Amino acid sequence: MRLSEIKKHLQNLTTIAFELPDGSLVPSHFHVTEVGKISKHFIDCGGTVRNEEVINFQLWNKDDYNHRLHPEKLIHIIELSEKVLGLEDLEIEVEYQGNTIGKYGLDFKAGNFLLINKATACLAEEKCGFPPNSKTKVKLSDIHKQTSSCCTPDSGCC
Repeated sequence: MRLSEIKKHLQNLTTIAFELPDGSLVPSHFHVTEVGKISKHFIDCGGTVRNEEVINFQLWNKDDYNHRLHPEKLIHIIELSEKVLGLEDLEIEVEYQGNTIGKYGLDFKAGNFLLINKATACLAEEKCGFPPNSKTKVKLSDIHKQTSSCCTPDSGCC
């Protein structure tokens, strides 16, 4: 989700809810403690120099149950960040403290902002010897043939 998209969603909400990938909600007394731009300048394993930029939101909760973040306040924080930091309409990455700091993508569904798990990837698969779409395709009918030979009533496996 881009910065402009979160602002549009916030305009239609009366409360803000962030849903973790397991379906649980970030406690409603969370705060957005940071809004910023993260720039990453790196070289991948294939030797390509890359630049990535994302808008970063950091969510935090403490035992402060009397101060809830309302949509209009978050819009104000975002607009101030755009003005002061010169933020562009980039993708949003959300940081949230679990066992360690987790980084999530962001989506929106049924009134909740969804924290989407992120994963690492090789950005130069072809240079590393991985052919495109290297997943092995198997027919479901072949799976039955492979498994049925060991677990027939006469096989002795049970």
